[in-house]
Amino acid sequence: MTAEPWKSDKWFSSPWNYLPEVTADFNFPDEVTIHDVTLRDGEQQAGVEFTADDKVRIAEALAGAGVHRIEAGLPAVSPADREAIERMVALDLPTEIYAFSRCMVPDVELALDTGVKGVVMEVPASHHLIEKAYKWPVEKAIEASVEATKHAHENGLEVTFFPIDATRSTMTQLLDDLEAVATNGHVDKIALVDTFGVTSPHAIRYYTQRVKARLDVPLETHFHMDFGMGVANSILAVAEGASVIHTTVSGIGERAGNAPTEETVLALLTMYGIDTGIKTEKFTEIARLVADLSGVTQPANRPITGEKLYNVESGIIATWVNNVGDDLLEPFPFRPELVGQADPEIVLGKGSGLDSVAIWLGKHGIYDAETKEIEAILVEVKGKSLAKKGLLDDDEFLDIVREVLPDKVS
Repeated sequence: MTAEPWKSDKWFSSPWNYLPEVTADFNFPDEVTIHDVTLRDGEQQAGVEFTADDKVRIAEALAGAGVHRIEAGLPAVSPADREAIERMVALDLPTEIYAFSRCMVPDVELALDTGVKGVVMEVPASHHLIEKAYKWPVEKAIEASVEATKHAHENGLEVTFFPIDATRSTMTQLLDDLEAVATNGHVDKIALVDTFGVTSPHAIRYYTQRVKARLDVPLETHFHMDFGMGVANSILAVAEGASVIHTTVSGIGERAGNAPTEETVLALLTMYGIDTGIKTEKFTEIARLVADLSGVTQPANRPITGEKLYNVESGIIATWVNNVGDDLLEPFPFRPELVGQADPEIVLGKGSGLDSVAIWLGKHGIYDAETKEIEAILVEVKGKSLAKKGLLDDDEFLDIVREVLPDKVS
């Protein structure tokens, strides 16, 4: 392993990430905690229904990968959710189990009954949402928050206060309301919540700085992906001192989903030198488990865990992979084993090149084909791939080889 943080034996990122001009204003905490919300916010994706058994399986996988905290669900949703949370607590997993709760004393009581360590307590933050969506006076939201957070604390729960739609509030109103709850109720941590994913990375820095300056309380991030900003926003908030990041496996969640665990953790590791302690080699296995149990199909080229991420069709890239041997950090930013992926595979399609065909011929024991013969095979490969609008399999490739090289294939 080299001494440079941007290049190890497992990844090769940009050295620019670590220039003093880039890092001068960073204020990262000593430790970054991953708070997984797959089992609560992830399940809010339309059509996702986890059984109690599903939730326990996912929790065991997450704990096995070293995820620090798991938000196991909202006990008030159903008896199945309460059962799942109780079973997770009883397993004594090497992770902290939290429940989600509305700022209502009955919800807190249900959370207490499950035996969780902490509770994430939600309340609408933007006054327009309180008045239009909830049909409440603003005072009711503040009073409910004070009463419920105090009750949770007095009964031994760690309290993360979770103001819904905070980023569409005015900053003065938000800070005043947060201070009222922190002063008259109780908060151990405050979640910076971008419910609709509508905040730019630049504004997230401002948001984090202002809350941090007003309230001496540890901060967590909960950012959505409606405009694809969740990962960047999470990292920028942590660079301003937030210490807990809410993520979901593969970014599943309400609407466009949440900041995905895989991209967030790997970006911190490779671009910022921050090791969360998560076992990244478990990422692909867990992503496929969640995909299977949730029924959510992920793109084949999804970052980190896509099933075809290490398939190479382009002739140029196939040549690179062939030439570099085991030095895979030339054609890829990180090695496949870092995230539990299989080794790269040269595949055949319309974009393939001469080296691609030569590699496939070698797979079938043919090493003496002449250049013109390889060129002829490539023409047929491209045509067949375009006609089927897909990659060729071994049988289709060998059919072509038989036509071009009838003496070399039985």
